[in-house]
Amino acid sequence: MPSPSIYNVPNALTTVRFALAIAVVVLIPMRETWPALVVFLIAVSTDWMDGYWARKYGQVTKLGRIFDPFVDKIIICGSFIALVEVDDSPVKSWMATVVVARELLVTSLRGIIEGAGGDFSASWLGKWKMVVQCAAVVAALLTFVILPVPAWLSIATQVLLWGAIFITVYSGVDYTLIAARVMQSSPQTLTQAAATPTTAADAIASESAPDEPAVSSPPAPRQDETTADSLSDRT
Repeated sequence: MPSPSIYNVPNALTTVRFALAIAVVVLIPMRETWPALVVFLIAVSTDWMDGYWARKYGQVTKLGRIFDPFVDKIIICGSFIALVEVDDSPVKSWMATVVVARELLVTSLRGIIEGAGGDFSASWLGKWKMVVQCAAVVAALLTFVILPVPAWLSIATQVLLWGAIFITVYSGVDYTLIAARVMQSSPQTLTQAAATPTTAADAIASESAPDEPAVSSPPAPRQDETTADSLSDRT
């Protein structure tokens, strides 16, 4: 059965979302806060559409597997980094560092386990992580447009930012512990997988959005498995 064309609606939607993510990163440091807020809300609210369309109409592609979670990371990490650049921003540099570091760590560990045949799927923790992070970005942007900043908004922003940092760190630690148990329980399989390095694109492709894994021990590699089989679902 031939693979679906990469020129399809889901990939087009992801491309549009990528352009919106870049626009947000550019608009925030320029203090074009209202346009940045509107574009950010459009980008995150349409996040589910491309994956839903791809699964419903059988338009899953390898490009989509890589591109979709990559764009999700650009939206969140890019927004946090851009907010640091704004004067009097409630987002501090260490907060953006934590968010970016977690994504790099999880992507790297996921690449190792996925290369060994581990099974990953989204869980409630990953979904809430994405929701809280998006809410924190929206609250931070509102502090630039609602002036003077009311007490309730200032408090809500701090609560959401600290909540985002907490759940980001918690999910990262949780995933690391699970990955460590999988590595310890199946050292031979992981050693074989390490002999064939997983590329950064493969690691990103294995992430779902929202991206929190439920990891099971990797099965022994099968000779009849193909790369196309492992990429049968689009995130």
